[in-house]
Amino acid sequence: MQPNSEKRKKSLPEEIMNDKKKPDTEVLAKPKRRTFTAAYKRRIVEEAAACEHGEVAALLRRERLYSSHLAKWRTQFAEGGVKALSSKRGPKPRDRSAAEIDKLRKTNARLQKKLEQALSS
Repeated sequence: MQPNSEKRKKSLPEEIMNDKKKPDTEVLAKPKRRTFTAAYKRRIVEEAAACEHGEVAALLRRERLYSSHLAKWRTQFAEGGVKALSSKRGPKPRDRSAAEIDKLRKTNARLQKKLEQALSS
């Protein structure tokens, strides 16, 4: 029986080496960020509120979420309800009047410099 067991040990790596299936080793340049809808966030916040001691961790594991997700969603929901949960990431759009004010200030400064130069000559 010993020769068979040795033969099996030797043939197993050969079978693995000769296997034509190769694992997918492609690495994406930039991973895709997960996005959550406002309805999903509201459902998770409500489920977490209904949980008893120790059940919140199970909920987060089941949904593959971090505790920071839940903490952020809870504060958003408390501050603005469902509407706050649908907020987008990134910089907030500036008010057009603020851009116009900046432009007018620059123009005013440029014209004041011109005026000072004209008066000093």
